[in-house]
Amino acid sequence: VELVESGGGLVQAGGSLRLSCTASGTIWEILHMGWFRQAPRKERELVARIGRDGTTYYADSVKGRFTLTRHNAPHTLYLEMNMNNLKPEDTAMYQCAAATRIVQLSDKWGQGTQVTVSS
Repeated sequence: VELVESGGGLVQAGGSLRLSCTASGTIWEILHMGWFRQAPRKERELVARIGRDGTTYYADSVKGRFTLTRHNAPHTLYLEMNMNNLKPEDTAMYQCAAATRIVQLSDKWGQGTQVTVSS
């Protein structure tokens, strides 16, 4: 499985951005797929995730502001995360991740995309 991200950038507080992640390869192995983020001097955290059955998880800090959407195509899986009402504390490097072996571990990662929210 290969993950390629796009989106991100610089936005003012209150604005919106969309992150996209395209999964290719053995996508039938994907158990769940989502986004992590890591801000400077902070630990990486799970932001949102969607399971194979469509079940979603959102971190409390983004509930009501971030929304995941998944689109399936032959040999490709698309994951979008719409981020609304962005806050300076959302500033971080965002990475798309997928679990292909066990649900407890995301073992496939994208290269990351920077989101910066100015106050």
